[in-house]
Amino acid sequence: MSNGDESMEEYAEPVEEANGHSFYRVKQRIKDRSKKVAQTKEILSKQAVQTKEILSKQAVKIAKQAEEHEKFINKVTHLVGVLGFGGFCFLLGARPQDTRYVYCLFCVIFVPLRWIYYRYKKWHYYLLDFCYYANTIFLVDLLLYPRNEKFFMVCFSFAEGPLAWALIVWRCSLVFSSLDKLVSVLIHLLPGLVFFTIRWWDPMTFAAMHPEGSSARASWPYVESKTYLWTWLFLVPLVAYSLWQALYFLIVNVLRRQRLLRDPEVMTSYRELSKKAQKANNMWWRLSGLLGDQNRLFMYILLQAIFTVATMALTVPIFLSYELHVIFQILKVCTSVWNGGSFLLEVMPRQVILKEKKKKAVVEPTDTQVEQTLAVQPTKTQLDQPLDHDAAASTSVEASQTCQS
Repeated sequence: MSNGDESMEEYAEPVEEANGHSFYRVKQRIKDRSKKVAQTKEILSKQAVQTKEILSKQAVKIAKQAEEHEKFINKVTHLVGVLGFGGFCFLLGARPQDTRYVYCLFCVIFVPLRWIYYRYKKWHYYLLDFCYYANTIFLVDLLLYPRNEKFFMVCFSFAEGPLAWALIVWRCSLVFSSLDKLVSVLIHLLPGLVFFTIRWWDPMTFAAMHPEGSSARASWPYVESKTYLWTWLFLVPLVAYSLWQALYFLIVNVLRRQRLLRDPEVMTSYRELSKKAQKANNMWWRLSGLLGDQNRLFMYILLQAIFTVATMALTVPIFLSYELHVIFQILKVCTSVWNGGSFLLEVMPRQVILKEKKKKAVVEPTDTQVEQTLAVQPTKTQLDQPLDHDAAASTSVEASQTCQS
């Protein structure tokens, strides 16, 4: 028994050593892998920062080049805008089912271009506004779920509710020579036109209304009851809006709060609207100050929520009436065109005058500085005349160099 015990102990010792060695190897492998993961994360984070810096620099470079050729770009924009709008109107009558693809192409091209321009201007937080949130949802619906009736009704509520009425209330101007204003109008106008065509003019919608062998289905989307209608045109969109409002507040007023406090030139919707309202001392400024200056942000959110609730409720009668929907489309187009005319005839001349004044203000100080420099030089009397001719010559040369500079 003793010999057996000794042999067992001798056998157990190598096993323990082997187990301890294998455990050490596993532990070392885990450490090596964790180090590699940490290094990979560090490399990826550095690359992400570098990529962000490169994109920001390129955005600034492109925006500066665009400003240098502003007049030429405005002419090209006017030409393309007029031809494009005319072509879209033709497509609206000839092939209404294809307007959705034109809208998707517009979003894919011009929203990234707007980010580049707004990044340079420090306006990029505008792209967190509800209209961009809604347009992202529209793209998902049109490209991935075009036959989903409930999703369509939510998008319809967004497009013909807050987005459409923002076009009227915030006085968006259809100015073909301004790419920024043109994109702003189309972001709010095109979704309503697209969902109008799907609702009333799309041949596929007509086919879905009256399937073969059945005449019970009289509309697309099929509305089962008033409860169903109000649920998908009002309650569900309102929940989606509340989600956006919570995310917006979290990003702008919590996560990026210090960034915005450090740089007052970075603009958000609240900053822009409050600045304009304060300058005009209009109704919005007085309403936002009902609870005091410290609660203006809360009042702004509350007023925007009331606006959203009211406009979403108005989509229900628009959804049910073809005639009312047509009138609403005409109202939106006429309002944006009228505002565009007001901008061209009233606002743009003032902007041109201000630009000319700024140019003169840049040129005039240089001339004034030269005059002041010459005036500061002391008047020399006969006693102060330089004894050396070369000294007098050098003084005159310096004065001429000052004038040239």
